[in-house]
Amino acid sequence: MITTECLEEKARQIRKNVLEMVYRAKTGHTGSSLSNTDILTTLYYSIMNVDPKNPELENRDRFILSKGHAVESYYAILGDKGFFPKEELETFSQFGSRLIGHPNNKVPGVEMNTGALGHGLSISVGMALAGKKDQKSYRVFTLMGDGEQAEGSIWEAAMAAAHYQLDNLVGIIDRNKLQISGTTDFVMGLEPLEEKWKAFGWDVVSVDGHDIEKMRQIFEELPITKGKPILVMCYTTKGKGISYMENVPHWHHGVPTAEEYKQALCELTNIEGCNHE
Repeated sequence: MITTECLEEKARQIRKNVLEMVYRAKTGHTGSSLSNTDILTTLYYSIMNVDPKNPELENRDRFILSKGHAVESYYAILGDKGFFPKEELETFSQFGSRLIGHPNNKVPGVEMNTGALGHGLSISVGMALAGKKDQKSYRVFTLMGDGEQAEGSIWEAAMAAAHYQLDNLVGIIDRNKLQISGTTDFVMGLEPLEEKWKAFGWDVVSVDGHDIEKMRQIFEELPITKGKPILVMCYTTKGKGISYMENVPHWHHGVPTAEEYKQALCELTNIEGCNHE
């Protein structure tokens, strides 16, 4: 089994890939991808049953990135695992590239095009229900943003998942408390968010979304209750890993300057004397 230390190092490398992709393309959702990197690293390198050599494996676990704008870390992991040549990451958001700014199911490993917020959970409910009806053992994981919790379709899907007793469905919320136009409290108050999901019939577990060891323990122990879908509330920091990006709304989709890029690489490669001014 891969160690927690190796997973943490892998997450650091993925963050570096994200930074390189955004800086090269001069576009992207930097802070959003950095906040979900540890979650995706835990799932793809330790939890999910997926095979890069056989992306259409019938009984594979399914993953849907509902917060599709945070695609850079997703592509970086798929490339690193060998779903497509890693060199293709250099084409991100360039003309003619299949690695566009939201998940594209022409890319091996991507189950569904996403990006219109509020749709990913509904898609995942359908996949999980199909698995139940076909008596398959695969699980469906969907990563949502906290900003999209204001979408009514999220709650329709949540209600359906509980009704159909989809204990093969794992919803995950990247709870960084920031969205494009400010804090989630300012845009649309969400609390008490955990209690709302419980009221809709879900088991709810909360965790530090940057504590890979604790996340792995939680995902390994699922499902909690037979016949109940699971919601894992991951409390995260937007822009995690780069000091001047952390908890700054601008970095929802900010692109670093040459000096900022140099500073970020310095921090991600653990070089001493990286005091940003």
